[in-house]
Amino acid sequence: MKNAYESPFSTRYASEEMQYLFSADKKFKTWRRLWVALARAEMKLGLPVTEDQVKELEAHVDDINYDVAQAREKQVRHDVMSHVYAYGVQCPNAKGIIHLGATSCYVGDNTDVIIMKEALLVVRRKLINVIHLLAKFAEEYKSMPALAYTHLQPAQLTTVGKRATLWINELLMDLEDLDYRVSTLKLLGSKGTTGTQASFLDLFDGDSKKIDELEQMIAEEMGFTKVVPVSGQTYSRKMDSQVLAVLSGIAQSASKFSNDMRILQNFKEMEEPFEKNQIGSSAMPYKRNPMRCERVTALARYVMIDSLNPAFTAGTQWFERTLDDSANKRISVAEAFLAVDSILNILLNVCDGLVVYPKVVRQRVLKELPFMATENIMMEAVKKGGDRQELHERLRMHSIAAGKVVKEEGGENDLIDRVCADPAFMLSHEEIDSILVPENFTGRSAEQVTIFLNTCVRPIEEANREILGENAELSV
Repeated sequence: MKNAYESPFSTRYASEEMQYLFSADKKFKTWRRLWVALARAEMKLGLPVTEDQVKELEAHVDDINYDVAQAREKQVRHDVMSHVYAYGVQCPNAKGIIHLGATSCYVGDNTDVIIMKEALLVVRRKLINVIHLLAKFAEEYKSMPALAYTHLQPAQLTTVGKRATLWINELLMDLEDLDYRVSTLKLLGSKGTTGTQASFLDLFDGDSKKIDELEQMIAEEMGFTKVVPVSGQTYSRKMDSQVLAVLSGIAQSASKFSNDMRILQNFKEMEEPFEKNQIGSSAMPYKRNPMRCERVTALARYVMIDSLNPAFTAGTQWFERTLDDSANKRISVAEAFLAVDSILNILLNVCDGLVVYPKVVRQRVLKELPFMATENIMMEAVKKGGDRQELHERLRMHSIAAGKVVKEEGGENDLIDRVCADPAFMLSHEEIDSILVPENFTGRSAEQVTIFLNTCVRPIEEANREILGENAELSV
């Protein structure tokens, strides 16, 4: 037991992989990679930087002397210059050219973009695996009739698999947004203190072409194709807002899924996986609470609200920059990713073990089906010579009476018995039972599932075959 606060994302929810991306070690190693990229580009473009200096810097990218950096920061109160100093201690021949022409945002902002891109790719991998698991579920249950609901009231039938495609479709929308955002992310590049690149103009004796080449070299070395075209000291904070909007979208879809699952578990139609030794309640031993889906709902709510943070930050930056972004963004961006990572871990676990209770699903269908089949019953009676308008009124009255039995008396739906007893319909129980086949009331549900999976999901699975098969073990 520790006596200081620890984030639940670190102790309970987020993966070690995602936690590392937002760790200090990842940040400072990326700073050093950026300093190497800057030095290498400056060397190639003719500045007084030697290959030996670049190699010396490369040799110490990962073995950061944190003790030296921390001691220096206590003196100078500047994190970037402390790490420049520490790097120089390890690289005495190169210390004079580290950070040449750059400002703090060269390492700070470019690192933020690099880490967001890597984190989005982790999210992408897990998101695709959730889609893959739900697609298998939709295929398996594409033909199983189930009650559909509008206004949370029983409506025309759907199928268990068709409902799953609604969850998948929203996740596909999120994947499309994510892919677009990854493809359009740009590095800040090397823009200088107010974005004018004045220091680099001096270094390159007014040669603007070399400055552009410098930025392109750095971008390519760091895995990007472009840098932002213009900036103040920082990249536009709208970038953070746009990235968190993608994460918020995933949270929205996850929340929709988890809420549906919680209701279905109440209906006893479906359940999230329940471990052999899991305890549902300290007071009620019989309880099987949908705790994982409840956790998704809770974390999703956090992400959706958190996405407002970078929106406000983007809207309140003054001129070329203000520092009221820093404290907020280092919390809001990191924790949005950690929360979405946590959500996807839970979804991987839940979707890999979804439980369906077919008999309950069918029982609930059959209780409501007589009401839904009234038009079909009426048409059969008309074929036998009945009056459509009279039959419609009789069905309305019988339905009201049957509904009263169910709602006020707690009895079973006796609509069919009432219709069979009414000579105006001229229909036997056997004839009506032949109408009350749930599979005949699901429309194109099964066909829609097949078409949707083949046209929308299979191409994504094929294009990402090498990353499929991921699962998640939850510690709590």
